[in-house]
Amino acid sequence: MILEYTGCFTAGAVLTTLPRVNHLERPVEPWRAVDDGDAVRFCSTCAFSSACLAQGMGKRELHDLHVLVEHVGPLAAGSHIFREGDAFNVIAAVREGMVKTWRVDRDGREQVLGFHLPGEVIGLSAIDGERYPCNADALDRVQLCRFSFAKVATLATRLPGLQRELFRLLSRDITHAERLAADLPADARLAGFLLDLSQRMARADGVLARLRLAMPRADIANYLRLAPETVSRLFRRFRDESLLVVRGREIEITDRDRLQRLAEAGNGA
Repeated sequence: MILEYTGCFTAGAVLTTLPRVNHLERPVEPWRAVDDGDAVRFCSTCAFSSACLAQGMGKRELHDLHVLVEHVGPLAAGSHIFREGDAFNVIAAVREGMVKTWRVDRDGREQVLGFHLPGEVIGLSAIDGERYPCNADALDRVQLCRFSFAKVATLATRLPGLQRELFRLLSRDITHAERLAADLPADARLAGFLLDLSQRMARADGVLARLRLAMPRADIANYLRLAPETVSRLFRRFRDESLLVVRGREIEITDRDRLQRLAEAGNGA
């Protein structure tokens, strides 16, 4: 069955050609930022602020070096941020909302690659081939910071801390890919996914136990390489075993230690 793209996918659906829309290349329109910080400090979700500040460089110094951050958004849920094959010139940090990256496999089916939260960077996987190797879409209302990669790369030669941060971000993507490739049982995959997501969300909003899942369960199943029915069954099991409280897309982790043991058991720990 061929489905037209409407901003939401059913896992495994066969896709038609997508429209060539790239919000990272569009002119930037002014908008009220989530948290702009001030003339000296970075906003609370800046992906690079800790690396730059550790080198003694704040907003003024970065401005003097012409490393300008441009704001993009807000983008509505379902908006295309970039498309597979688009020329790579910029990277973007998520400022608000959640972004899904995905690609189409050999059989023409969607394969979810990741979910990106405030303070995280999208587009780094395009460095090697100079074109984006995947698609990126907004899962809910999204705001971004856009960086010229050439300028960031130049700055990284002057700031070892920034260079290390770029390597760390690339390493995290590799770690996630290795985890997906591992032969883990389904319950360990979902437990590890929820724990990882909660820790990443806590860095953005400071709340460790409560999660708002902007993605549908079918996307979670696709990302974890599981059947949607398996993920739904595991959510019910985790709820019945008092590991989670589930209210639609709102999740509260009520027994982190047991969930952690479940995730580690799948790794042979």
